[in-house]
Amino acid sequence: MVASRRRPLVGTQIRRRRNERGLTLAAVAERTGLNVGYLSQVENDKASPSLETLAALGEALDVPIAWFLLEQSVGPRLVRASERPRRRMPRAAGSMSQVDGGVARDIAIFEGTMPAGHRTGFHAHPGDEHHIVLSGRVRIIQGDTVVEAGAGDYVLLDGTLPHDAEAVGDEPARLIIVYPRGGHSELTRRD
Repeated sequence: MVASRRRPLVGTQIRRRRNERGLTLAAVAERTGLNVGYLSQVENDKASPSLETLAALGEALDVPIAWFLLEQSVGPRLVRASERPRRRMPRAAGSMSQVDGGVARDIAIFEGTMPAGHRTGFHAHPGDEHHIVLSGRVRIIQGDTVVEAGAGDYVLLDGTLPHDAEAVGDEPARLIIVYPRGGHSELTRRD
């Protein structure tokens, strides 16, 4: 026996968007070719619209279909700085904390610090690696390419190719690093 499933309720989102656009049910019916009575039932969650109906409503209300399902999605999550998983970097003095706390579905965001003169050592992993330098200077080496980046600079590299990063200059480097989820080891708390 199949357990009964809760159907997605989209009526509130449809009504909210219609009202934001200043449209009546009749105006939406005219734009979509749907019956006013049926639209009223959809808005009151007494009828479940098909994907075709949601597509027509999305077009009429100038939103993607997914917008109607926002009430079903996870709300904003807060990860306090004090709750971030942290670890010491194994090959270099310095540390990393997982800014997103592991709650993001598609990316992993890290904040790293590296004392001046220290390196990560050559390493590779799946996916692109995005660096935003917050302070200090970083030299990134990948193959024959060497780039230096300072505060406010952004560096994108292919993480599948071996690369190394070094804090250059007299001050520590502080960076935000973004990987695809699973592209780099997510952290476990090690204070």
